[in-house]
Amino acid sequence: MVNRYFAWGLVLNVDILGLKSLLICFAIFVPLERLLAVRPQKILRNGFGSDVIYAVLNSAITKIFIVMVAAAAMGAAGLLVPRGLLLAISSQPIWLQVIEMIVIADLGVYAAHRTFHAIPALWRFHSIHHGIEELDWLASFRVHPVDQIITKSVSLAPIFFLGFSDEAIAIYFIIYTGHALLLHANVRINFGPLKWLIASPQFHHWHHADHRAAYDKNFASQIALFDVLFGTFHVPGSEMPAKYGVEEPVPTSYLGQLGYPFQRRDRRRKARPLVPHRLD
Repeated sequence: MVNRYFAWGLVLNVDILGLKSLLICFAIFVPLERLLAVRPQKILRNGFGSDVIYAVLNSAITKIFIVMVAAAAMGAAGLLVPRGLLLAISSQPIWLQVIEMIVIADLGVYAAHRTFHAIPALWRFHSIHHGIEELDWLASFRVHPVDQIITKSVSLAPIFFLGFSDEAIAIYFIIYTGHALLLHANVRINFGPLKWLIASPQFHHWHHADHRAAYDKNFASQIALFDVLFGTFHVPGSEMPAKYGVEEPVPTSYLGQLGYPFQRRDRRRKARPLVPHRLD
């Protein structure tokens, strides 16, 4: 079992990019954003440096907690789930396992994400991600570690608990990471009629939008159908948002953002209700 935990650490590195992988993503998404840009935007836009730190350093910290969640979930499965069921799940075709994982994990993401918007104490952490005003692929990494740990724990614990195969989980992480980068990219892509089923960049950009009609909408990370079913879907035709961000005074520096949720409200520059002003 120890060897498998170590293997999970390697698998999770697909989701937690190192500098080399970050450069590969840069080479892929920067040209794509030049070709399909929603709006003109500098590559080295405001907050670019802080977001690089999130991608390289902050994600590595959360990996420790994710591996702990994996170990706990797999340990519990060994005690509670019949071995025959675990074998049946892991012996399914890999493509089917991946689809099942996407559905299960995204239900967890939807629930956690919506909760972070609904509870003021949690919104303080999630507002860091919503504070970005110039969306691009790198923006997907700007997530407070508390936000990231809770969301990933809720969404991934069932995956580890149910005993999906290592190969299928590795493929899932590759798909999830690539999709997350695309959702935040500065690209005009809406997936046509599939927008009701699969989360698109247009779908997620509206989650980040500073538009009253878009507040608290589009919580899913991969399956837009969940938002359709739960009444939180908002994609107005082929339009894209005019602006992004929150009205709260979210700090611009990495360290400032880490400490922001723990500040006393009377120390902030503005005393505002801690509610989401747009969706992410």
